[in-house]
Amino acid sequence: MTAVVPPGARAVVRSPATGAGRSGPVAWMVLPALVMFVVFGVVPLVGVLVLSFTQWDGLGAITPAGVSNWRVALQDPGLYHALWVTFEIMILSWLVQTPMSLLLGVFLAGRQRYRAFLAVLFFIPLLLSSAAIAITYKALLDPNFGLGPGLHLSLLTQDWLGKSNLAIAVIIFIVSWQFIPFHSLIYQGGVRQIPVSMYEAAAIDGAGRVRQFFSITVPQLKYTIITSSTLMVVGSLTFFDLIFVLTAGGPGDSTRVLALLMYQQGFQANQMGLASVIAVVIVVLGLLLALLLRRLGGSTTASQMEGM
Repeated sequence: MTAVVPPGARAVVRSPATGAGRSGPVAWMVLPALVMFVVFGVVPLVGVLVLSFTQWDGLGAITPAGVSNWRVALQDPGLYHALWVTFEIMILSWLVQTPMSLLLGVFLAGRQRYRAFLAVLFFIPLLLSSAAIAITYKALLDPNFGLGPGLHLSLLTQDWLGKSNLAIAVIIFIVSWQFIPFHSLIYQGGVRQIPVSMYEAAAIDGAGRVRQFFSITVPQLKYTIITSSTLMVVGSLTFFDLIFVLTAGGPGDSTRVLALLMYQQGFQANQMGLASVIAVVIVVLGLLLALLLRRLGGSTTASQMEGM
């Protein structure tokens, strides 16, 4: 059917295939976010990169230092130990958070009435700050005045934060307790986008709940898993306040992550140049890990949903 254009009116021809005619308004919508990203993302990053080639104690004059900060930082065994601890916490917390978030997201995507109440109760950790959570758990796990001695439970009466392995386990537990609700919310939204007809067809073919989960739910959540994993992995590079309040990097340096090492170099040792080197290392690691996860998700960005 041919469209009728009134005499004197200008016909606007748009190409649905190429999106031509919409690039102008879309570009203006992106501009505010682009300006914010440049001002609060790119400019500070360039400033940190410049500082990494200078000598500055945070108060006096800034003097050029060439590559001496990079040479000192890359020859410091403490940097590689902090890198190892960061990856250890990153991998272990991902292994704990991902399956639990996925299962809870699938559970919360149901339509039973009581699940709405559980969902509200479950998201309380997201409302609390990391520092407040660390102070609370530090008091609860105190071997002299904490939950274990109070309830006369010998299993809980241990020096949780005084032993290296236990301190790492406590950090992973608290991180998982705090962020699993957030990632469950992401999975919950992803599960609700899966067409019900796929489950109905699988049920007609005789597939049970477990078979439907592994053959339909998990494959359909491929991009959701990539998104959630990217947030977990990149976010773990910025763990600071929780660990600083809970263990301050101890016992010894067993829980000293890169972000904590950066703080100690910059604001305790007054070596802003070395701290900037560590900051650049964190940014580069975050970009590489995000790029790697994107590659694992495939080269296409097309939606798995029909019509989208």
